[in-house]
Amino acid sequence: ATALSGVMAAEGPRSLFALSAAAVSRSMGALERDVWALPGHLLRGLLPLLTVFRLERAEDAARRAGLSTQPIWRKLWDDVMKTRPPNSENITCWRKKFLETFFSNVLHGVLDVSSDWRLNDHHFSPLLHSSPHVSQLTLCNMLQGAVELTAAHNQKVLENLAGSLRILKFQHLLSSDQSIRRSLVLLLHRLIHHGSVSQVSMYSWPVPDTVLLVLILSMSAGFWRSGNALMYHGSPCGLCREEDKAQSQESAQERAERGHCDEREWSDGENQKGFPRAPEAADAEVNGYRANTCLNSVLSRPRSPLQNQACEEASSKVPCDHTSLQGGSSHCISDQLSCHPVLRKTRRRLKSAVGKKRRCLRRSRGPYADPEDLYDFVFTVAREDNSGLLNKNSTTEGENGENWTSSSLGSPCTGHAGCKKRGSAGIFSLKAAHRFRSVSTLELFSIPLTGETCRTLSNLLSSWVSLENLVLSYNGLGANILCILSGLRALSRHSDCHLRVVRVSDVFSHMPCMELVRCILSAFPQLHTLSVSFDLKNQLEGNRPEGNPSCSEAEIPESCLEQLEIRFPREPLHTMFLLPVLKASKSLQQLSLDSATLPCSQELGLLLEALKECNPNLKKLSFHDMNLAEHQKEVLLLLQDPVLQEITFSFCRLFESSTTEFLSEIINTVKRNSSLKSLKLPGNRLGNHRLVALADIFSEDSSSSLCQLDVSSNCIKPDGLLEFTKKLEGHIQQRGGQIQFTHLRLFQNWLDQDAKTAQEALRRLKAVCSVVNDSWDSSQAFADYISVM
Repeated sequence: ATALSGVMAAEGPRSLFALSAAAVSRSMGALERDVWALPGHLLRGLLPLLTVFRLERAEDAARRAGLSTQPIWRKLWDDVMKTRPPNSENITCWRKKFLETFFSNVLHGVLDVSSDWRLNDHHFSPLLHSSPHVSQLTLCNMLQGAVELTAAHNQKVLENLAGSLRILKFQHLLSSDQSIRRSLVLLLHRLIHHGSVSQVSMYSWPVPDTVLLVLILSMSAGFWRSGNALMYHGSPCGLCREEDKAQSQESAQERAERGHCDEREWSDGENQKGFPRAPEAADAEVNGYRANTCLNSVLSRPRSPLQNQACEEASSKVPCDHTSLQGGSSHCISDQLSCHPVLRKTRRRLKSAVGKKRRCLRRSRGPYADPEDLYDFVFTVAREDNSGLLNKNSTTEGENGENWTSSSLGSPCTGHAGCKKRGSAGIFSLKAAHRFRSVSTLELFSIPLTGETCRTLSNLLSSWVSLENLVLSYNGLGANILCILSGLRALSRHSDCHLRVVRVSDVFSHMPCMELVRCILSAFPQLHTLSVSFDLKNQLEGNRPEGNPSCSEAEIPESCLEQLEIRFPREPLHTMFLLPVLKASKSLQQLSLDSATLPCSQELGLLLEALKECNPNLKKLSFHDMNLAEHQKEVLLLLQDPVLQEITFSFCRLFESSTTEFLSEIINTVKRNSSLKSLKLPGNRLGNHRLVALADIFSEDSSSSLCQLDVSSNCIKPDGLLEFTKKLEGHIQQRGGQIQFTHLRLFQNWLDQDAKTAQEALRRLKAVCSVVNDSWDSSQAFADYISVM
């Protein structure tokens, strides 16, 4: 109240209404219900005088009165945050934006609630009252935020986040001790396994802590130990306990039903065969609901990656045929179990769970009973290579199953050093893990992944059926990309797999881009979006020819691909290697080619012919950083394509060696094309005179439907922009104001050279269309200016 009075005194004399409103705001605790019933014109003057606590509670009353609180929340942002948020023009709800950022700043200790009277309300618990509005949260450094959120006094805050949070980010993480990791386990278990988090992203971790990284990856994939490992302030996880109780009841009913069914089948089988069953066979059927039923149940239910691997390895080595299983004999299975310890252990471990659903909570037994062993799940990473914990006779899926290419790439995880190790990180530990809810999006940016971590990630991916989006950016994968692809190949065999988007980018490429694209599509034809991007060739690996038979001879099944993006590390674009991808992608709608070189003058023409023949539904085509100066004919053919709706020539040097006639041909071609909606020409050195000429696209005799034009980074000065604006206004007037042009992009042009002229041009342009520009120092581009002159 004192702070509010001081603010009012500083603003000078106030009206009687203002004084009354201030008095009411100070007594909201007693008057709140009456205030919400006030008429709209009175409520409008009162809302700016409320604290954040009362303002948030006033939303319903304001809505009923036809009032918007958005201007008040925006002013709160300006006064408290004192920064301009990125993409502020796209913010639709300033209330959510303020409270979400407020939550994060308070959690990380960068905002003092006593700094503003509107935040300082004794009824207001900063984290508790803002948490329902948080859909995205970033944890950084030493994970202090995780420790705070899992503290006993913030239990309700954590419950709110479990319902509201969708995106969880980790940035600039540092190594942490066991107590902090314990808090992280509780946080991830509540927000992912029992919450609504659907995306986990990790950024900028130059030297990742392997234990911490594997922990986050594993829990994001839905794996974790149960029992004592999930104690929350001395008590087991209540949600796990509730699920366990419900599942136990359902399991009891299923066991009763199956037991009755099996008893009847057993009786029928004996009557038909007419001879007594062997004791061991009878035991197998009584305890395992018939051996073949048991194995089918085990093989069909969702399993951990190790269980998948164990079953596939054993089944590939079993010499007896499946007809004996169909006939009901259990001797074959007993022999298999006795000869193959991995399968025998798997069956014994799962035997007691037949007829049950996977339980979220189960008491730990054996070596995992001690709560001090909470982090054995990830601590074994460094020592499993030589521990011999896995059966020495077991082999990897890649060694056992069919190669995902029929040639020199070989098994997915044996193509490089270290991939053939038996004890890869985290695999053994997953045997003791239970499966919980998992996220649908995983993003790793600028986090180096070692061979061990890649094998762990591959193992997790192999059964991560809920995953829809995978982004691996600048992780230094190198040859480890083959290990990741091995996991994707295993994942693609799951009928309930949801993965549709894969984006891989890095500095060095282990193999030619087209080879990698074909390998990924061969392994995972269900993808809708595939992006492969590399900066440089890996000189250490040598420059293998683009036509390497490892993938060039592999057949690509018909794919669901709709969007393909390839950034070549200055590799030549050979249409013959891209052609099989295009043929297999009949649904392709967007194609982006970046930084490729054209080995011959006919190559672009061959590509256009292939696109016309194979991809009739292509709507968007983009070329970036490719020299098209000598391909004017192909450029004009693209601009007159009757199907394409968006064409991008970005930094393609279109006018480097062109004549005035080429620009006129471009304009006339676009004028005649009624299907083209967007034309993007950034970085092509248009200059003033070419920009002014482009205004003729919208002349009275034009049938163009162009809505968007991008002329960013084109050495445009204010006087040229003003002349373009005047010419455009003239064409609009001639057409009676009827024009479809709606968006103009002007980033990184020389509009700072004459601020007054630029402001006039922009003001007049904004009356015609939406203009997006920035404040850019044109002195950085002096060399380009000289070249245009």
